[in-house]
Amino acid sequence: MKKIRVEDAVGLTLCHDLTEMKDGFKGAAFKRGHVIGSADIPRMLDMGKRTVFVWEENAGEIHEEDAALRMAAMAPVEGARYTAPAEGKVLLLSEREGMLRVDTALLREINSIGDLTISTLPDHYPVKPGMRLASMRIVPLVTKEEQIIRAESLCAGRKLLDLLPYKPLKAGIIITGSEIYHGRIQDKFEAVARKKLNAYPGEVIGAAVCDDDLDMLVSAARDFLSKGADFLIFSGGMSVDPDDLTPSAIRHLGCEVVTHGVPSQPGNMTMLAYLGDIPVMGVPGAAVSLPTTIFDVLLPQVYAGLKFTKDDLIRLGDGGLCQLCPACHFPNCTFGRY
Repeated sequence: MKKIRVEDAVGLTLCHDLTEMKDGFKGAAFKRGHVIGSADIPRMLDMGKRTVFVWEENAGEIHEEDAALRMAAMAPVEGARYTAPAEGKVLLLSEREGMLRVDTALLREINSIGDLTISTLPDHYPVKPGMRLASMRIVPLVTKEEQIIRAESLCAGRKLLDLLPYKPLKAGIIITGSEIYHGRIQDKFEAVARKKLNAYPGEVIGAAVCDDDLDMLVSAARDFLSKGADFLIFSGGMSVDPDDLTPSAIRHLGCEVVTHGVPSQPGNMTMLAYLGDIPVMGVPGAAVSLPTTIFDVLLPQVYAGLKFTKDDLIRLGDGGLCQLCPACHFPNCTFGRY
């Protein structure tokens, strides 16, 4: 690049955006490729621009906008789109609901190269149409093309970003508790669960209230399965009291238990199991008394079709203590630091 005085730039072409901040506005007042006219000089000086850069072609160097476009091309995402470069960066915008996946190891490799910077929402983040998923740019105005080539090589055969669509599921809810079954208290979990599940595609095919009876719990679950349920949610009876039979019912159903207990609060006593490919979840009472628990954190991944491993759930401990912060997308920061 060649740096020249603004007053000497009339008739020349800008090789970078000129950003202006004025009266709440921040954006490109003059775009790359703009041919500078004499009428532009006072505004540039008002912006504090005393010099501008004129592009001089140099082998092996790449401009920030071209670099941003190359970075976008190396990480295509179905269900999302990249914006045109502006102020040196491109943005990735979601076009559908779903859950963002980020190859965090690959992301660290790329951001360690040198001048390249890619920032994303956290891995496993639930997104809606129009949300920003990622931003890509280089720090200087130009960089060595070899850095872009290295990033492209790292991405070959790997998926840096992915947007998983939600799958429609038929959910059956089994509510446990003699006090509810015999009408001593009113159930509150069904309403809570329906509200949360209504945010995802599919339907709730029913809710059954059961006594603290192993055979009744297993029978209710099998009834939902016979009706086509592909997601079972048990509530209540998840503690360690003698009358708490829900974990035993899930095992008697023939499920493979991934875990009973997760390093996340609230929702510490959550149970996750699979009957074949059907997710089965035991949800403790915190889901009724608190607005957000581990139940909310796991649901996007269930509906995105991810199958949990024990290690996935162990990793919940980092960030798993909820502060119920109203500034968070999910008050529970577990599994993705919402």
